[in-house]
Amino acid sequence: MMDSIAEVLARQLESLLIRSGQRLVTAESCTGGGLAELVTRIAGCSQWFECGYVAYSNTAKQELLDISSAVLENYGAISEQTALAMAEGALRHSHAHIAVSITGIAGPGGGTVDKPVGTVCFAWVNRDGLAKTARTRFQGDRLQVRAQSCLLALQGLVDILDKQGSGIRD
Repeated sequence: MMDSIAEVLARQLESLLIRSGQRLVTAESCTGGGLAELVTRIAGCSQWFECGYVAYSNTAKQELLDISSAVLENYGAISEQTALAMAEGALRHSHAHIAVSITGIAGPGGGTVDKPVGTVCFAWVNRDGLAKTARTRFQGDRLQVRAQSCLLALQGLVDILDKQGSGIRD
């Protein structure tokens, strides 16, 4: 079921990106490149998918995406602030027009009282100044948390691009 939903969302994303002439970049942590894998299942995605970053460790986040140590120290790797910095860094280091990032705790370990397993943060940014973040908590095992994270990231992209295409601004 998740695959069919993911495919529908990825196809909607493809259509919206092609129609708008935009390209996508992803920055992923807990999903380990799963979102990039989902969108690259579509033949011809090179028209609209620029690249994907998998920055699992804090060091990788700093070196690949220019996340400041202050953001990581003040807010932690699992935070909307870090997700935003990841998306902004991915956009800066690519030729894409829109970026999405995912950082979270897929489990089974690693959770805390403040950030239990299933806590995932997202950010969507574009070159026009849009910056949205979200934090949610998914239920399920590691694979389910990762799959749900990819779906939410895709849905966020579709929603943003659909609003842009209709002339609606946030």
